Amino acid sequence: MARSRPFRQVDVFTAVPYRGNPVAVVLDAEGLDTAEMQAFANWTNLSETTFVLPATEPGADYQVRIFTPKVEMPFAGHPTIGTAHAVIEAGLAVPRGGRLVQQCAVGLVDLTIGTESIAFRLPRYKLAPLDDPEATAWIGATVRGLAHAVDVGPVWLVAELESRAALEALEPDYDRLAQYYAPRQMTGATLFAQEGDEIIVRSFAPSDGIMEDPVCGSGNGAVAAYRLTMGHIGSGSRYVASQGRQVGRDGRVTVRIDGVDVEIGGAAVTCIMGEVVL
Repeated sequence: MARSRPFRQVDVFTAVPYRGNPVAVVLDAEGLDTAEMQAFANWTNLSETTFVLPATEPGADYQVRIFTPKVEMPFAGHPTIGTAHAVIEAGLAVPRGGRLVQQCAVGLVDLTIGTESIAFRLPRYKLAPLDDPEATAWIGATVRGLAHAVDVGPVWLVAELESRAALEALEPDYDRLAQYYAPRQMTGATLFAQEGDEIIVRSFAPSDGIMEDPVCGSGNGAVAAYRLTMGHIGSGSRYVASQGRQVGRDGRVTVRIDGVDVEIGGAAVTCIMGEVVL
């Protein structure tokens, strides 16, 4: 039977409302089945919607299920930060020593809770080279080096373009992109370029109903894992990536490397509070 449930819509990777990437958070999802969650995620028409449940794994503070408009995701970055922000704000979990643990389909995810930002450690990552020309044919621009499939829960193609100008001017062939990735159960592609110390990122996932993700946490995590594995950065490296200007946003993603671990962080701000009937 439908009932009112507490709800937040949180803008992630920004401290300025409506400049980051929004995530819808249903704070009490008990009693909802997968089809009901998927239907609501399709209705919100956001890149992700999350549903908070009691933890079932020892050590976890809460459990979250993450949906795009079309599929459930084992893990995603900006929903992880946005859900943690909403859970803390609603008093459903209290950080211990500045830390929380999220349970999701990929496993337990460690979060560091700061005064102005929340960061998560990538639960895992794995790279595989892609030497098939069709893997990057949809880009329509020169790729530097070899593209890789980077598995961070979602699987992203990651490739570096030769310049910021090339990345910003990119007009990808979405149909060709979807035709390549969908049969391979990949999420999509995250491309990046470097200009001085700045990293600029764009993410595309048309098979999941997301032509261009405004600011993508898992995509930035995949880029960091790629850069670390390729030797572009090392333990102790820190940088800030920018993403979203092509779709009217201005997100900032902080990246920190600790040994072989990748930590992704950013600010979050609640834009909508209320209830939904589900």
